[in-house]
Amino acid sequence: MSGSQLVEVEWRGRALQLETQWVGAAASVHPVVVFLHEGLGSISMWRGFPERLCGEFGLRGLVYSRPGYGRSTPRPTDERWAPDFMHLQALEVLPALLRALGISRPWLFGHSDGGSIALLHAARFAVAGVVAVAPHIFVEDVSIASIERARVAYDTGDLRERLARHHADPDSAFRGWNEVWLDPAFRGWNIAAELGGITCPVLAVQGEDDEYGTLAQVVGIQQILPQTRLLVLRKCGHSPHRDQPDRLVDEAGRFIVESPGA
Repeated sequence: MSGSQLVEVEWRGRALQLETQWVGAAASVHPVVVFLHEGLGSISMWRGFPERLCGEFGLRGLVYSRPGYGRSTPRPTDERWAPDFMHLQALEVLPALLRALGISRPWLFGHSDGGSIALLHAARFAVAGVVAVAPHIFVEDVSIASIERARVAYDTGDLRERLARHHADPDSAFRGWNEVWLDPAFRGWNIAAELGGITCPVLAVQGEDDEYGTLAQVVGIQQILPQTRLLVLRKCGHSPHRDQPDRLVDEAGRFIVESPGA
């Protein structure tokens, strides 16, 4: 992607190349906002949303593609992700990237799996705040059904072709995510008990028509973290930054710049 750069980080004895892009104001009075993409996402699949959010609110943003996605190091063909894959991203890979770039106490803006990763990271590390958009804190039947349909679309439809526009290795991106979510061992995945240590401001966002999860996800976050502000969007599916970008930019931007200590 134009404007992106590869940053090398060490992870478990491996050198990973992570695709990164800086967006927004060159200097900002607010902490850096780090954007964490969905299970099939990448820098380019945000479709300019981080630039818009940061541009309208005077924020500095870092967007990156996780290992296996975009132009980042692909998933080895013989490697199957385990049910703790989001924990590894939150507690090991993301901290390594932040250290490499000298970023401390960022805001985290995560979508879907990226929202879960943001919450897991915030439970262990100091952050300014979290915006979790369509996050998962446990596995629901509706999620599995949609992910099963995605497999059919990838194997028999044009989903692979469409993902190839955003990933150097679309099989790495799709199979890593799809196989672990459909692994029977993943059905018991639940991070609710790990979130109680989060003390920062949290905005939890979900569309009423989300095909990958119910409102029980964001309501569950608020039950654990009373400081959570809920934003439920009508006529909105799993990707509010595409379905309701104006509302999400306004709500998330104001939440970030108006939060205490922002």
